[in-house]
Amino acid sequence: MNSYTLADISPGLTADFTLEVTTEKMALFYELTGDCSPIHMDEAYAQRRGYPGRVVYGMLGASLFSTLAGVYLPGEHCLLHGVECKFARPVFIGDVLTVSGTVTEVNETFREITVKAVITNQNGQKVTRGVIRAGVAV
Repeated sequence: MNSYTLADISPGLTADFTLEVTTEKMALFYELTGDCSPIHMDEAYAQRRGYPGRVVYGMLGASLFSTLAGVYLPGEHCLLHGVECKFARPVFIGDVLTVSGTVTEVNETFREITVKAVITNQNGQKVTRGVIRAGVAV
């Protein structure tokens, strides 16, 4: 876990991490949210809709922006103020996602940073884009 304070952060600072989406992660997300949409739960349904398999919850991917901010950029001194995200393409079980972010702004008055974030799959395709605003301890 990183421990950046506001004084340590400047525009251009980056961080990233990678993880594989598994059926276990899908099951845990379902358990937390109760989202039982067949596009996420039923392989045959998803295939009838034209997908190769179950579509991963968009918010499961977007939740990784919380990990990016709370563990990596800035890390332990973070309190999320907001996350905006756009889903560019679907994610599937077995995809390996790389979550990366770059600080684009440091606002010392409000003790807040802005991070431009992106999630790419194992093929280098952007699947989710985001803007994170996070408060940071001085």
